[in-house]
Amino acid sequence: MQQKFLNMLGLCRKAGKLSGGHDAAFGAIQSGKAAACYLTQDASERLKQEFRETVVYDGRTVPLVELPCTMHDIQSATGSKFAVFTVDDQGFANRLSEYRDEEDSH
Repeated sequence: MQQKFLNMLGLCRKAGKLSGGHDAAFGAIQSGKAAACYLTQDASERLKQEFRETVVYDGRTVPLVELPCTMHDIQSATGSKFAVFTVDDQGFANRLSEYRDEEDSH
């Protein structure tokens, strides 16, 4: 996983713009706070399917990104271990998307 992406996740967490874990991520999506939703590669298939449905339920259009990193990588970057999380700020979500695009082009 690209280090810039993980560093930005740490900043998101410090800024209070990251909702980590099932209940927090679900709540952020449901309330309209979530700018983007992320799943780790080692998230369970049940969890992945649940959030694939959640981000589009009831007319929602929250981008869903399945990351090539593990819960351990997320824990190293944020200090908390979770398989699903949302970024609750459009600026942070845009920056993370840019970093993902950079990684994909290499």
